[in-house]
Amino acid sequence: MSGAWTYNELTEQVIGAAIEVHRELGPGLLEKVYEECLCRELEFRGVPFRRQVAVPVMYKGERLESIYRCDLWVAGLVIVEAKSVEALHPIHEAQLLGYLKLMDQRLGLLINFNVKLLKQGIKRIANRMEE
Repeated sequence: MSGAWTYNELTEQVIGAAIEVHRELGPGLLEKVYEECLCRELEFRGVPFRRQVAVPVMYKGERLESIYRCDLWVAGLVIVEAKSVEALHPIHEAQLLGYLKLMDQRLGLLINFNVKLLKQGIKRIANRMEE
């Protein structure tokens, strides 16, 4: 699903789409509303993604039934978690980093829509993968 997209192109598209959603809706709504609108905006922009993707959990070589789902997996390269909280906390970063590690991915975006200016609610999280 990655095609010819680069990480920078994808994050630029996702952030641009998120800004458009925030401009239209403002803060204060439920996360699922922002997620749904972000999906629509990515569709408008022709950016491929999957929604509510099961995050695999392996334990001692066995795949467990996973209860985790990432909000969006964009072009098979960037995991996006949409939030609508008073403030982002280390637990939100840890959740996204955990998804990155479990899915063997390099980059994620944590987006909190419950802020006055969206740029204050965007956090880029990198998984320092071993080469």
